[in-house]
Amino acid sequence: MVLFSGGQDSAVCLAWALQRYRMVETIGFDYGQRHRVELQCRLRILSGLRDHFPWAAGLGEDHVIDLTVLGQISATSLTRDIAIEMAEGGLPNSFVPGRNLLFLTLAAALAYRRGITTLIGGMCETDYSGYPDCRNETIQALASAVSLGMDRKYAFLTPLMYLDKAATWRLGEELGGPAFTELVREHSHSCYMGVREQRFIWGYGCGECPACQLRARGYEAWRRQ
Repeated sequence: MVLFSGGQDSAVCLAWALQRYRMVETIGFDYGQRHRVELQCRLRILSGLRDHFPWAAGLGEDHVIDLTVLGQISATSLTRDIAIEMAEGGLPNSFVPGRNLLFLTLAAALAYRRGITTLIGGMCETDYSGYPDCRNETIQALASAVSLGMDRKYAFLTPLMYLDKAATWRLGEELGGPAFTELVREHSHSCYMGVREQRFIWGYGCGECPACQLRARGYEAWRRQ
């Protein structure tokens, strides 16, 4: 089961999983995010994979979980109309406390019912933010806790954990060729502001928020390699 938001990282992880597992299900979360347009983008990517990539034949059921309670208790720039800035403690206010912990726990609960024990997410330690719930130590500690609490051995896999954005672009091209890169550029969504009106060489976004800047720098670095 792939945690699939509709962003670049999770799209690459989905391609990675589809080429390694016979059947892959996807899960997304509506948590009141400002960039809720990603929920529409994820459907376009799923459709594109099914229609144009033979190696995506194992793409199974998609699930979307209503987690709007997280947005209700989170006063962050991803869940409120406030400017992105550094907050106390050295983290950007785009950090949504508990987000990945809840995502993985709920995905594991659904996976339990589906008979799935491998969860795959696009978390990485190389991202600009240094979000603590993206670190490998956090993910693996949670995997241990979930395995104990559900009395079933879970594997939480993070293929991008030590890759920068240039390497993520490169991995996507290696997995699916130029056609998959174009699918990611055209339909994946990274922009924190939810902007889909402006098209850059790396995809759609505002071009100014940290997520757009990270994606743009990674694309440019990859193309120079």
